[in-house]
Amino acid sequence: MSEPTPTLYDWAGGAEALERLTETFYARVREDEVLEPVFRGMDPDHPKHVAAWLGEVFGGPSVYTDEHGGYPHMLRKHRGLALTEEQRFRWVSLMLRAADEADLPSDPEFRSAFAAYVEWGTRLALANSQPGAAPPPEAPVPRWGWGEAPPYRPGA
Repeated sequence: MSEPTPTLYDWAGGAEALERLTETFYARVREDEVLEPVFRGMDPDHPKHVAAWLGEVFGGPSVYTDEHGGYPHMLRKHRGLALTEEQRFRWVSLMLRAADEADLPSDPEFRSAFAAYVEWGTRLALANSQPGAAPPPEAPVPRWGWGEAPPYRPGA
């Protein structure tokens, strides 16, 4: 009998690894000319909150939903920011670099799934941040695995 496939959360190293990732990432953001203005004045616990979001997305415990309000809270944080493609792309670039610096697993399968989520999630954040955007106000936190996430269909 074969072992069950681990979640991306477990494969990454759990909460500790994701907190190391987000601390590394936001240290870079604080010094970045493109992203620093977006995050200026961020709550000191912001990196931990993002780690909790990523943990839940990658198959870990529902900490973000239970403690921070899940998808509706994340949506509120992005609404009206009018993020730019340059900011989105920089976020992706710094996050992928932080994954290396934080010693997340380097195997191609994990990095492919990780990079795919970062691309997908930042493209949604970009779209949802624009004036007049009308994303669904309620949705579950996405669950990302080794493949791809299914499309969200409200009411389905």
